[in-house]
Amino acid sequence: MTVIPLTRCQFLIPFAELHSEIGGPTAALLARFQLPTSFEEKADHYVPLLPAVRFATAAQQKQGLSEIAFRAAQRLSFEHLSEAMRARVRHAPTLLVALQQICRWAPCEDTILQLWLEPSGENLKICSKLTGTEGISHLEISQWLQNIFVLHIVRQFAGISWSPRVIAFEALYTPSPEVQSHWPNTRFMSGQKASWIEVPAELLSLANPANDVRPTPADHEPQSFGKDVVSALKLSLPSYLDQGGLTIMQAAEMMGVSTRSLQRRLSLAGLTYSGLLEQARFNNAAKLLGSTEIKIIDVAFSSGYADPAHFTRAFRRISGCTPREFRQRSSNGQATIDRPASRSNGNRRA
Repeated sequence: MTVIPLTRCQFLIPFAELHSEIGGPTAALLARFQLPTSFEEKADHYVPLLPAVRFATAAQQKQGLSEIAFRAAQRLSFEHLSEAMRARVRHAPTLLVALQQICRWAPCEDTILQLWLEPSGENLKICSKLTGTEGISHLEISQWLQNIFVLHIVRQFAGISWSPRVIAFEALYTPSPEVQSHWPNTRFMSGQKASWIEVPAELLSLANPANDVRPTPADHEPQSFGKDVVSALKLSLPSYLDQGGLTIMQAAEMMGVSTRSLQRRLSLAGLTYSGLLEQARFNNAAKLLGSTEIKIIDVAFSSGYADPAHFTRAFRRISGCTPREFRQRSSNGQATIDRPASRSNGNRRA
């Protein structure tokens, strides 16, 4: 089974912002690595992880952006985590339970991310690792973000000023003196079996200051995310809709397979590419119609339709109502958005 590593666009956005702020040709560089050239309303969408790392590496080298991963991590906060992750932390009664929850739900952030807890004397290591990426260069770019998002979760219980005694990287990476000056009481380690931060065991019983303890919802199993080409493609397509969507050849290249192989895998799943793309467009439009006040014409463009009339026809064909009617029904709690992708012929853009 081919596993395609994916990451949320949220984690790519600060790298793109840093590159743009110093005048770099960000859209062109993103396009070079087959990444979305705009990120408006895409924080919770997914893109392939390895091209994202290559983009950040190229941005650092071409523009002289030293320690780009550290600078990007400085722009992230607890609120940048997925809603699924934030909810489970906010509803956890203690820090230990919150950490156990994030270990289970880590794939919501990066689909191949593994988190686990290791006792270490009077401390606890919160370890992270991207499975299947051994030997790939510049993974400290991702590992900075992995450690930082765990740090923000601990700070929900220990306070905003808390810092770990140790920050460790799996990569052979030593932070610059400038970076180390931001963490004067923290020891950095590199070349570890995993990336990790160290938390005193005495903090694990800290109660949730949010005072919002409740059972977490039982929904989809996060470990199923992106575990094959078809599921990875389903997660990735929404990121490219406002650019007209990907052709099947572009999608196959992004997934690292031939066009013929992608068609065969879709067929085995009872799908076609045009049907999958149409479903992604409908789901995106339905989400925007039901949860935002964005104008219908802007919903059409955001979902990859060239004109509103085409959008209305396509939306009615799937849902049985116009976008305006769907928005009205959604406001009354009467609309649903997930319809099966039709097994239509062809691989054209819908």
